[in-house]
Formats: sequence, structure tokens, C-alpha cells
Amino acid sequence: SYPYVFKIIKDVFGASKNMDRATVKRKYLMVKHVDRVGRMADTLEFSYAALPLSRFHPELLEELRALAPSSFEIEGDSVIIKHLYIERRMTPLNLHLERAADEDVEHAVREYGNAIRELAIANIFPGDMLWKNFGVTRYGRVVFYDYDEIEYMTDVNFRKIPPPPYEDAELEGEPWYSAGPMDVFPEEFATFLLGAPRVRKAFLKHHRDLLGPKFWQDAQQSIRSGYVEDFFPYPLELRFCNLYRPDGPAAAALSG
Repeated sequence: SYPYVFKIIKDVFGASKNMDRATVKRKYLMVKHVDRVGRMADTLEFSYAALPLSRFHPELLEELRALAPSSFEIEGDSVIIKHLYIERRMTPLNLHLERAADEDVEHAVREYGNAIRELAIANIFPGDMLWKNFGVTRYGRVVFYDYDEIEYMTDVNFRKIPPPPYEDAELEGEPWYSAGPMDVFPEEFATFLLGAPRVRKAFLKHHRDLLGPKFWQDAQQSIRSGYVEDFFPYPLELRFCNLYRPDGPAAAALSG
């Protein structure tokens, strides 16, 4: 199959999502104008792309007819996609975590948290932080690739969940606190992200601070103050200033 992912905007979104085609296109365009810090997959946008009909399974065509009928048409032996994005294919992080050995799970979870940190410092909040929205490259790097709900960090209000007004409030079906459209409660992340014991252990070891508002608020303050962070697409120990310092691994190898 192709080493790419073809992404088509649906005609109808779920009732829980305040989303439409124009919003999705605006978010994908936004990615073109920010520093992706090596943590966001590049996308190529195409209009009226012709693909061989023989490459489409009947079930896929049925799904396209159900979810995005306005986005494609069949002409002879070709499927004409009226608008789509193409990204390099990666292994979805959720699938990687299910199959990986313990040490690989820890590496992937650490990479995931680092990706979120670096995006936040670069003024990007992923919005939907579920594992399935991130991918693992062939080099083991974790990259974000679903941009429907991204926002600028400076537009988001990171809040701490207020204490319950009475003892049984936490047991009720509805939250006891109000939330605006741009309010985010980092304490809620654990509910959606840390169900698997191996993942939870690794995340709490390396990225516990992402589950509270302080990290996010501090990142916002740095952005607003004009501070620009340096980002490196490789481990810090591989920087020349660390690799070749007197007590570094390269110096030890040369002296040996």
C-alpha cells in the first residue's frame, strides 16, 4: 500500500464536536504558519486528486458514501477526491503501546509527553491529546498528526478543578463546576489517557506535571513574555557540547 495517509474531511461531525469543514481547513492552514518544532506531521493539500478505483475496497467506498459523499466522485476507473490532505504514514501511538515491550512503552510515553511539552512551549495546544492522534516514526519519534482541535496556547484558559461543594458531588453524573468553551482542566487528562497500568506508570514517572495547570500556565507566561525556546530533534546528550565535553562519551571513547 501507499506509504501515505489520505485524510478527507467528513461532511457531518459527531454531536459532541463543535466542528465543521471550514474550521478543520482553518486548523490545518494554521499548522503551516507555526513552528512545528519537529513534532507535527507536515501535510500536503490536494484538490481533485485522481486515484485508481482498483485500490479502493468496496467497504471503503461505502464508508466514503456515508461520511463524505460531497468529497469524491467516481469517473471511469478513477476515484476523484475533491479535497484531501496527505501525510507520511506512521504507526498510531495507541497501537504501538498495545504491542510494545515494557521498555519501549516507557520510551514512547516519554516521547509523547516531550512532544506535548515542546508544542506547548511553541504556543500550540493539541486539543485532543488521545494516543490515537499521535504517531511513531520509524526512528521512534512521537509526532502529532490530528489538527482538528488545535489552539494557540495563549487562547486557552487552563484551570484547576475547584473543590466539590459537598461530599457526594464527585459521585454525580454532571460536574459541579462550570466550564467555558476555551477552559481546559489538566487534571482531567488522566481519566482519558492513563487507563493502562504500563502507560500510567511511565507517564507519572516522566510527565506528572502535565496533569496540573502550573506547567501550562508557566508555558503561557513564557510565550507572552517573548521567550523563545530552542528545540532539538535528537536527545540532548547527542549535542556536541555534551557529547564532546571532557567527561562525555566521545571523550571517553577517544581516550580509550
